Amino acid sequence: MRIFLAIIVAVVLVVALGMVLIVKRGAGAREQPTVIEERLGRTLRHFAIPASLRIRKNPVPDTPDVIAAGRAHWADHCAVCHANDGSGNTEIGRNLYPRSPDMRKATTQELSDGELFAIIRDGVRLTGMPAWRGNEADNWKLVRFIRHLPRITQEEIDEMERLNPKSPAEMEEMHRENEFLHGH
Repeated sequence: MRIFLAIIVAVVLVVALGMVLIVKRGAGAREQPTVIEERLGRTLRHFAIPASLRIRKNPVPDTPDVIAAGRAHWADHCAVCHANDGSGNTEIGRNLYPRSPDMRKATTQELSDGELFAIIRDGVRLTGMPAWRGNEADNWKLVRFIRHLPRITQEEIDEMERLNPKSPAEMEEMHRENEFLHGH
């Protein structure tokens, strides 16, 4: 009974401390999450993924064609937040709360294939990561590409820049440059 009471008191103190910090600091998205927030978020994300999905292996083969398909999909859908190189160093990625993770680092690379797939397919609550319920094979190809990110080459990044979505202003600028360069 004493242990149970001590646990309850500890939980109440942690929650009270958290509330004091929120009131003192505010709950804006400008600051990086605290270590406690990061650990809590990762723990909640882990338990949000069913165990049967966490243990799934990637059914898509690890081939150059699969990596190329994943790279093209990433450039068109994911790079706006995660960057072509997976660093998360984009205007959107830097301003999310929590920030877009560096997909090349251990905190992402140590996740299981099933966990990565679930994060892509189902998104992550209370973050900027949306659910992408598209084609299951495409999501598995993205998992293969995420595994490839620590070894991405500059040539691949350059190719992806051509595949990144362009705003109307960027399209107009490209058109003007083309006209100037080709004399049209």
